[in-house]
Amino acid sequence: MDGMQTMERTEVVIDGVSLLLAQEQDLDDLIQRFEAAANGPARFVEFVVVGNRRMRVLITPGARIMISTTSVPYDPRDTGDESAPWGGMFDLETGVL
Repeated sequence: MDGMQTMERTEVVIDGVSLLLAQEQDLDDLIQRFEAAANGPARFVEFVVVGNRRMRVLITPGARIMISTTSVPYDPRDTGDESAPWGGMFDLETGVL
């Protein structure tokens, strides 16, 4: 598959629920916000997932968070622009739109 365009896809798993981050999310900033929320009283952390949809997740000191990144085929719709959402309803079980 020479010449196939790819992009990085970051998966965040919070207490067993998988969420795929939209492109242009600042992963280092998100990690810092997760750490701050986990070290104090519970608080919501906001970020944008695939489909350009805003998520607000309540992070508590007991939250378990895992982050992984992989290369996937390029998707020009995945811009992180909340004013241009795409896909259907978000499925919390699968993390897919």
